[in-house]
Amino acid sequence: MSTEHQITTLESGVRVVTERVPSVRSVALGFWIATGSVSEHEEQAGISHLLEHMLFRGTESYGSEEIDQIFDAMGAEINAGTDKEATSLYTRVLDRHLDHAFAVMSDMIWHPGFGELDAEREVVLEEIAMYEDDPQDRVFDVLGKAIFGEHPLGRPVIGTAQVVGSVTREQLAQFHSERYLPGDIVIAAAGSVDHDELVQMARVVEAARAQRDAPSSDAADTARAANEQHPDFQRRVRFLAKDTEQYHVCVGGAGIGREDERRFALRVLEGVLGGTSSSRLFQEIRERRGLAYSVFSYSNLYAHTGEVGLYVGTRPENLVEALAVVAGELERCVEDPASEEELNRSRENLKGRVVLALESTGARMSRLGSSVMNGLPILSVNEMIERIDSVTIEQVRELAAQLFAPEQLSVAGVGPDEQKFLAAIEPLSAAGAGSRSTIAAGTL
Repeated sequence: MSTEHQITTLESGVRVVTERVPSVRSVALGFWIATGSVSEHEEQAGISHLLEHMLFRGTESYGSEEIDQIFDAMGAEINAGTDKEATSLYTRVLDRHLDHAFAVMSDMIWHPGFGELDAEREVVLEEIAMYEDDPQDRVFDVLGKAIFGEHPLGRPVIGTAQVVGSVTREQLAQFHSERYLPGDIVIAAAGSVDHDELVQMARVVEAARAQRDAPSSDAADTARAANEQHPDFQRRVRFLAKDTEQYHVCVGGAGIGREDERRFALRVLEGVLGGTSSSRLFQEIRERRGLAYSVFSYSNLYAHTGEVGLYVGTRPENLVEALAVVAGELERCVEDPASEEELNRSRENLKGRVVLALESTGARMSRLGSSVMNGLPILSVNEMIERIDSVTIEQVRELAAQLFAPEQLSVAGVGPDEQKFLAAIEPLSAAGAGSRSTIAAGTL
């Protein structure tokens, strides 16, 4: 497969990036917008996510059902997602349908009609209710609040029922005009695509948009300034009381930013600690002791900062033992983060996952869009493999000491009994008392 990419910046600031893959007949196409939950003020929590849903509810040129019919007729699916720092709208179509798909998606991005708000509001409220019923989902946001405190990164992307239930069509339109700005939008495509042809499609859309008044970016600038403030990292313990069959526990803390060159070393370290089926946490907790079905480590990289964490879900009778093993493995991670054999295995695993993922045009498109939007270099597969191969035991040891020392990590739990949870996390708390707060069910 070709790894060459091309980037063009239009006069408006919209960036178009493509990667041609000659061996396929399809195109993965995506629109990436640099706005997510961190772009919201607290009283707007969830508006980015609701707006993403509203993109499908019709435009100035296409009705809601018509959009579904168009993509069904192409044999394609169109989808969207919102995370903490970005919103994306994406599809994969046969190359002969690219111009039609581009026209519809452009209209969805630039000219949403905000129709059928009441119906879509109910859909999102159902999604929020589903999320609140799922303790395994909620514990990650409980930990996010513990790690980031009052910083916007600590708020759940999905938002609150209060905001979603009361936001008006006018407020959605205003948020759209302030956040969906040309300089914050990247159009990415990978597959059977000609770069110049896609740029021309974008220019046609730009010519039509030139007739409109340019939106103000003051609100977006204010939100960015708030996001760029450094989070108040400190050790916190948070618990959400919920009637569950398992205790869902996350342990984590401050990580590194997405631009940090140590991100490759972090991924290798994760592979040793809990990111693979041969990792220490998986082997010690699940395979040798049978204390959990799901246990893993993870990281999220944001602008200038990030988070690292691990998750374990276990029955009440196994909680104390499972968390004692977690505490022991964290201490071991700092003292002896990887043997040479573990390091080599994790490097090879990471290289394999990177290469296999990039055999998908959708994954290639996502990499292009997110990299350009975030100002990151688009590394070739060979360059990524070189970065992974260059990870040393010294780099892994330094990261482990910085990020996984148990005494600095926050702890979050969801389960039926707070006192049982607090007693079980004592091995994690021994090195530092930290601060504690309890969340009533449904208030996060």
